[in-house]
Amino acid sequence: MFVVSAENRSCLCCSRRTTPEKFYIEAGDDGCLDVLAIDRVSTEMTLTVKRDIPASAEFRPICGLMGTIHLVAGMYLVVITKKKKVGDLLGHVVWKAVEFDIISYKKTVLHLTDNQMQDNKTFLSMINNVLQTDGLYFATDYDLTHTLQRLANTSPEFQEMSLVERADQRFVWNSHLLREFMTQPELHKFVYLVVHGFITIKSSCINGKVFEWSIISRRSCFRAGVRYYVRGIDSEGHAANYVETEQIVQYNSAKASFVQTRGSIPFYWSQRPNLKYKPKPQISKTVNHLDGFQRHFDSQIILYGRQVVLNLINQKGSEKPLEQAFDKLVASLGNGMIKYIAFDFHKECSRMRWHRLQILLDMVTEMQDEFGYFLVDAEGKVLLSQEGTFRSNCMDCLDRTNVIQNLLARRSLHSQLQKMGVLHMGQEIEEQTDFEKNYKNAWADNADACAKQYAGTGALKTDFTRTGKRTQWGLLMDGWNSMIRYYKNNFSDGFRQDSIDLFLGNYAVDEADWTTPLCDTKDWKFLTLPIIMVVAFSMCIICLVMAGDVWTETLAYVLFWGTASVVTGGLILFNGRDFVDAPKLVQKENELITSSSLYPQHQQAWSLY
Repeated sequence: MFVVSAENRSCLCCSRRTTPEKFYIEAGDDGCLDVLAIDRVSTEMTLTVKRDIPASAEFRPICGLMGTIHLVAGMYLVVITKKKKVGDLLGHVVWKAVEFDIISYKKTVLHLTDNQMQDNKTFLSMINNVLQTDGLYFATDYDLTHTLQRLANTSPEFQEMSLVERADQRFVWNSHLLREFMTQPELHKFVYLVVHGFITIKSSCINGKVFEWSIISRRSCFRAGVRYYVRGIDSEGHAANYVETEQIVQYNSAKASFVQTRGSIPFYWSQRPNLKYKPKPQISKTVNHLDGFQRHFDSQIILYGRQVVLNLINQKGSEKPLEQAFDKLVASLGNGMIKYIAFDFHKECSRMRWHRLQILLDMVTEMQDEFGYFLVDAEGKVLLSQEGTFRSNCMDCLDRTNVIQNLLARRSLHSQLQKMGVLHMGQEIEEQTDFEKNYKNAWADNADACAKQYAGTGALKTDFTRTGKRTQWGLLMDGWNSMIRYYKNNFSDGFRQDSIDLFLGNYAVDEADWTTPLCDTKDWKFLTLPIIMVVAFSMCIICLVMAGDVWTETLAYVLFWGTASVVTGGLILFNGRDFVDAPKLVQKENELITSSSLYPQHQQAWSLY
């Protein structure tokens, strides 16, 4: 917990204080007497003691410090003001950050021009947009960025490091906000690492034996973004919408975990929104796909061991070239550590034939048994290690992917619970009614969380995940979510992408040399064509409603205005990219981002823990 002080304002975790000159942040949980003092003018951070906090400073509780960010008006302090307990993970409390505050170092913005004030307001709304996206978690004394197996394979020196120093940078979503703290180890205790994704921790009982069961999905902050604006990989091999999902079981001090990954098809391709319901994917023809592809899988093998790629996209239509390219690249790589399996999910499961998923499970059963899972007995002795992972993907790595990950995790969990003595031989998880319900709902909640963060709505096909069967109501809800996705992907995702790029530091505000990138001058088509289409369509309806006695005259008017509205609508679709909400900060509308040079803070070496 923290106490933030700043004379003239409040800002604290147990309480927060402010003076016109400084913020004071006190680490209050571990008996530490040190206080972090932040100069509001020079932005310098130093350590002081409690007695140096002015008596006039106001107090207000905060729950943690996420870091600082530089905007047009200067530096801002980002703090967590409300948290919610998720549960106890291996004896450590995990919190969900619920509410936040962004506190300006400067006491006024009168030094800004009107345009600068407007830009600063927009940037603040972008930061709030990311903070208000559900799924930010932290722990005060546990490393949420690493799997159990990675933590078990660390050295004593690693264990002595602070959480900030030893974290897996792929999953630290406030790493850009922590840049001012990274170079001063004595300040690490004042900040929390925040992961983005989904965490659930459940206490369950089978055969009278109580055990803890958890799902942790960690979203990578490398090549992060929204559905249509971030696809494929960058030149460092980082895949879009990359998520590491770990299922953890603890019973009588014994622990087990099973890890899976998901990520965009790992070569250079795009699918920019253009007002069409499903934009056609485009594979880049100007870059060497194999280089980035190899970087991606080299890092995956170092981190996770052998790879089984489960490609769930369609093997016909617009998705077919992606499947063929993926297959060809795996073959070109010639790496025996990678096994490629293509499974046309929609074709196999069409017309409600969801039982055919067993075909895929049967194909990978032997490989899953070979990979195993991580298992530690009550004395801390490692009994089993996971030797490889399943890397699943569909187009978005959301709906189809989550269905398959849920089924693979269930099979692993069955073996783990038997090995731990919770399940008896011959018993099935499906027979445990209460646990089965919790299991299905947890994986469906995981699907919804990942989908909202990437696509803007809850996941599709969660009726199958929750109930084990496809329903007509589920199909109806999928249609509703698809419509919402269409609207958001075309008319609000540019702002969401800019928000993520600003929060993660992919775009940095230069206060000294400020030129606004937010001004978006639309050409004549943006206003003229929609107005013409609305007027033409309205006149067509009016002619039908107020039809005269001479039907030929009415028909002529209807045909004229109807043709005008159809032609105008066709022109709008033809120029679709001019009408969508495109990012303004990092990505340009007609640009396929294939280089991580736009992401300087992410050019880091992979490390195996």
